[in-house]
Amino acid sequence: MKALLLKEYRRLELVEFPEPVIGPEDLLVRVRACGICGSDVHGYDGSTGRRIPPLIMGHEAAGEVVQTGSAVTRFKAGDRITFDSTIYCGRCIYCTRGQVNLCEQRRVLGVSCGDYRQHGAFAEYVAVPERIAYRLPEAVGYEQAAMIEPVSIAFHAVHRTPIRLGDTAVVIGSGMIGLLVIQALRLAGCGSVIAVDLDEKKLALARQLGAAVTLNAKACEVAKDVQRLTGGLGADVAVEAVGATAPIQTAIASLRKGGALTLVGNLSPKIEFPLQAVVTRELTLNGSCASCGEYPACLDMLAQNRVKVEPLISGRATLEETPAWFERLYAQEPGLMKVIVKP
Repeated sequence: MKALLLKEYRRLELVEFPEPVIGPEDLLVRVRACGICGSDVHGYDGSTGRRIPPLIMGHEAAGEVVQTGSAVTRFKAGDRITFDSTIYCGRCIYCTRGQVNLCEQRRVLGVSCGDYRQHGAFAEYVAVPERIAYRLPEAVGYEQAAMIEPVSIAFHAVHRTPIRLGDTAVVIGSGMIGLLVIQALRLAGCGSVIAVDLDEKKLALARQLGAAVTLNAKACEVAKDVQRLTGGLGADVAVEAVGATAPIQTAIASLRKGGALTLVGNLSPKIEFPLQAVVTRELTLNGSCASCGEYPACLDMLAQNRVKVEPLISGRATLEETPAWFERLYAQEPGLMKVIVKP
């Protein structure tokens, strides 16, 4: 099969690669669409340590079942599916409690981190366990379905956030996940969502997708403006979708006493943390990792057009064209959001 192989850092090459061999519980999937994730771009140069070459990256995907293992019962050849990026064992203490995103044997498609190498979906075919696969509603196309992984991450983060009807929420970071979080917060019952970013084009998109107010952190003091907009109190909840010191400190400063912050951004492994502000104002902090069972509900919302993903798609590419798109994304070309690879 044709596959896009990260042969060394910042060197992607189209190669002939052995077609995956499936086990009794696996599906062989013909990949129809696969999104380039920000984590792929960050791993492209080796900075994350989670894309060690040689590796086929790609984990936001959808396609058609072409072969099933002998123990597969829910799918057949020809079925249109998407699948979780997390390969969980289904047997450990966390899986049996329903916390599959915390599985002790957790692997992620398209990741190589020293502990394991799991080739992903920037290829004509990929093999996945039946247990992580979901049938697509008729109204959901392959490109939309390739967006379901980031959609599920956003909804999991909002599910982790203690929202009350009519709450004011602040979303720090209007990238892919932040823009999806804005939509999820509105669907969860927030009365007003304030979006924060440094890029006016992203903020314009945030307004299009449901933010009541947008703040450019380069042009204002975000926390003071949030207080002004909330009668001097601060926001009830915040979701931080960057993962670095400055935006996390901004999120904490924007909250009212007793407010809650959910951290979904994961850019920096360590940050400077305002401990006293969290303790003395009795703030609640929640981490949010991947997703945990949100796929079916998210697919339904895509089918009903309650979540909009098309405005987030900046381009489409063949496998041959993908290395050039990686360079553009790596260079942080203005206006680029999600690129869909169509093997």
